[in-house]
Amino acid sequence: MKRHKFNTQQALRLPLSGTSLAFATAFIAALIAGCASSPMPTGPDPAPAPQVTAPPYSLPPIASTSPTKPPAAVPVPVSNATTPRDYRRDAAGHLYARNADRIFKGKLPPLLYAVGVCQVDVDARGSVVRVSWMRAPNHAPEVIAEIERTIRMAAPFPAPARMGRVTYTDTWLWDASGRFQLDTLTEGQL
Repeated sequence: MKRHKFNTQQALRLPLSGTSLAFATAFIAALIAGCASSPMPTGPDPAPAPQVTAPPYSLPPIASTSPTKPPAAVPVPVSNATTPRDYRRDAAGHLYARNADRIFKGKLPPLLYAVGVCQVDVDARGSVVRVSWMRAPNHAPEVIAEIERTIRMAAPFPAPARMGRVTYTDTWLWDASGRFQLDTLTEGQL
C-alpha cells in the first residue's frame, strides 16, 4: 500500500478563493475518508520518524523531581491595567521581583552612571516582542546590553488582559555599582 505525504503547512499558506476553498475542503475530506477506511497494515513496525532537533533559541528543559511527572507550567501573572501608564507599574513591580538583589536600595546618588528610556512591546501572553530605545545611554553600551538582557530574562511579563498587547515606556536609572531603579518605582535622588 502506498502512503501519500500531505504537507499541511504548505497547504495552509495557499490563498484560497471561494471555489478553491470548496475544492480544497472536498479534497481533504476525501483524503481523510480514504485514510480512515483502509485497514492498518499488520507486520513489523515501520521505521521510526526522524528526530527533529529543537531550535537554537529554545530554553533548557526544566528539571523534574520525579521522572513520571511532567514539569509544572510556570503560571503567567495577569495585569488588569487599562492604559500603558497603569501597566508600567505592574511591569516595574515584575522587574523588581525578578531582580531583587540588583535594585538600588534608598535614594540614588546625585550623579548616575547611566540613564536610559526604553519602550517594551508585550504581547497578550506576556512575551517581550520588542525593546526599543527612546534615549539610549550610548556612552555605556554595556548598560544598554544589560538592560535589554534583564528585560528579556524577566519574561513572561504580566499578561495585559484588558488591552491584549501593550507598549509601555520606563526610565532606567543606573548606578555605577550595576544596581538600578526604575523611574516608576524610584526612591528619588540625593
